[in-house]
Amino acid sequence: MDWLMVILGALIGAPLRYLIDSTVQRRLGTGFPWGTFAVNMAACTGLGLLTGAATEITVPEALQHLIGPGLCATLSTYSTFSFETIRLTETSAKLLAAANAIGSVLAGLAAAYLAGHLAAALVG
Repeated sequence: MDWLMVILGALIGAPLRYLIDSTVQRRLGTGFPWGTFAVNMAACTGLGLLTGAATEITVPEALQHLIGPGLCATLSTYSTFSFETIRLTETSAKLLAAANAIGSVLAGLAAAYLAGHLAAALVG
C-alpha cells in the first residue's frame, strides 16, 4: 500500500515540477534558474510542514509516503539544480552559480525549518 502512495505522489509531483519550473522561468527569464529554485523551495517547505506536523500529531503513514517520498521527492530536483549551477559557471556567470548554490541550500534549509515550526505550532 505504501508504494502505491509514493507512486500517486510522484504522479502529482513530477508534472507539477515541470509546470511550476516552466511557468516561473517564462515569467522571470533565463539568466538565473528561478524555476528550479522555486520547485526546490516548495518541496523543502512541504517536507518541513509534514515533518513539523508529524512531531506533534500522528500523521498516517500512507499520507507521509504520499507527501514525502512521493510528492516532495519528485517535486524537488537536485540533478537539475546541479546541472544549472555548472552551466552557469561554464557561461562565465560564476557569481550567479555561487549565488544559486549557496542561496538554494540556505533558503531550502530555512524553508524546511520555518515550515516545520509553523506546522508544529498550528497542529500542536
